[in-house]
Amino acid sequence: MKAVRFHQYGDPDVLVYEEVNQPTPGAGDVLVRVAATTFNGVDANIRAGLMQEPMPLDLPHIPGLDVAGTVEEVGEGVENPQVGDRVVGFLPFTADGAAAEYVVAAADGLAPAPSSVPLADAAALPLVGLTAWQALHEHANLTSGQRILINGASGAVGGYAVQLAKSAGAHVIATAGPQALEAVQAAGAAELIDWTATDVAAAVEEPVDVLLNLAPINPDDFGALASRVRDGGVVVNTTVWMPAPSDPSRGVEGIDLYVRSDAAQLAHLVDLVDRGELRIEVGQRAGLKDLARVHSEAAAGKLTGKVVITPDDV
Repeated sequence: MKAVRFHQYGDPDVLVYEEVNQPTPGAGDVLVRVAATTFNGVDANIRAGLMQEPMPLDLPHIPGLDVAGTVEEVGEGVENPQVGDRVVGFLPFTADGAAAEYVVAAADGLAPAPSSVPLADAAALPLVGLTAWQALHEHANLTSGQRILINGASGAVGGYAVQLAKSAGAHVIATAGPQALEAVQAAGAAELIDWTATDVAAAVEEPVDVLLNLAPINPDDFGALASRVRDGGVVVNTTVWMPAPSDPSRGVEGIDLYVRSDAAQLAHLVDLVDRGELRIEVGQRAGLKDLARVHSEAAAGKLTGKVVITPDDV
């Protein structure tokens, strides 16, 4: 089969499109014919070798943490899913990923794919959708009527976080650049802050119950935003290289989120998509042969929206 691999850590040009052996599913696994994977920011950090300690890899390695596709073969003991089923999943960080024509995945880590969107587009849901869900409902325990500030709402996680927070009945305050304000408002934000034109902390007129930080931020600015969290509130942070600030004197808890695969949560998100309560947004599409270019554009800050990567013959 065709796949993209890197044989050593480094810049995007270490990504090589090449012929590799098609994997075979073991007990409890299935072989998925890939309709699409995606590019996530963490992919670049893994490829560059910045995540070797928490995520040790056996090289060469196939990237691609998200998968949407069709079950081609099942391993011993697998009753569900079955051959022919359309599935989505968030693959383990240290296993070979879905930047390939086929990938092996644990059967119990997959969920049925949404029926209301093209199968390839469904790859844009697992990792970022689960990140948003776990941030809001596991760590922040967001409830109806609370106020939440989502910093970095125009990114892939932010798009889902705004929708899910709005659906939970929260009052959503969202930061975005001027080109994304309209889309963030359409996702459900009640208040918009153009971070390029104003001091975000000063623009938050009333304290919030939750601060969800999804964007790179310096410590002083992060501290200023955290000061707008009410006593007893929570700061949830996905940029784990900049730890979430806490304030024990006010009972403000800082939580650094490490997303995990959860098939039941993913199935719930799929159900929301099929009920029209959660929109999957795809910013760009590219083929496997273009994956190195996608990584280069990400490094140059040129990517917009979620990038879906499809096998070149799809």
